[in-house]
Amino acid sequence: MEQINKVKSISIWIFIVPFFAVNACLILTTQFHELNLIPHQHKISYPFPYIDGGVSISRTARYFPTYLIFKPAMFLTSYLLIIYWLNNRRIIDYFDTENKYKNKIVYFGIASAIALIFHSIFLGVKFDNDIYKLFRRVIMFVFIIFEIVAQAYLVAALYSIKNKIFQHINKNILKLKFFLVSTLIVVAIISIPIISLPGDDFYGINLKYLKHALEWDYFIGVISFYLLTFMMWKKS
Repeated sequence: MEQINKVKSISIWIFIVPFFAVNACLILTTQFHELNLIPHQHKISYPFPYIDGGVSISRTARYFPTYLIFKPAMFLTSYLLIIYWLNNRRIIDYFDTENKYKNKIVYFGIASAIALIFHSIFLGVKFDNDIYKLFRRVIMFVFIIFEIVAQAYLVAALYSIKNKIFQHINKNILKLKFFLVSTLIVVAIISIPIISLPGDDFYGINLKYLKHALEWDYFIGVISFYLLTFMMWKKS
């Protein structure tokens, strides 16, 4: 069916666009300093935040010229996400009109896309106000939670109709999606108290770098869901 092909083609771009944008911002901020693309005060020399946590994603993306890459990429990703979730509901509805997850997929999926748009709009906007800073954190938190909930509902919906779609999917990849979402949920639950701890030191552990590394690795986990979507569906 047409929606399967749309979901398959859209999903790979939902993986590629943010992956390219975030890592392009990282490279511009941490490398090629001799080209003077980044103002001196914003240059960072940490090598690999996926492991050492030397810098946060927002720190690499909120200054000129990196926000010229990051913001358009996030707007495009949000648009693709909305199309992705709507087409997934059509697929579920085609095979099971009474499926209890199909509307929840759209509600949480589109809400996460809208939260990503707001996060991108306000990233880099300087406003020294505690309420504004809290608002930005809440928006990012809402995006992550709604995104994971939407992914979990989609996996649950696919499992509920797996006998009807077995000719269209790779079942092993569906199992990987289940494992990935389960891992993201567990990591999120474990990470909440870590993120909530005040200060940057906890019994000799540098929480700042730990939080940054967690942010980068969690980002890869979230977008890998869409890479698995591309691999799971067979061309119809």
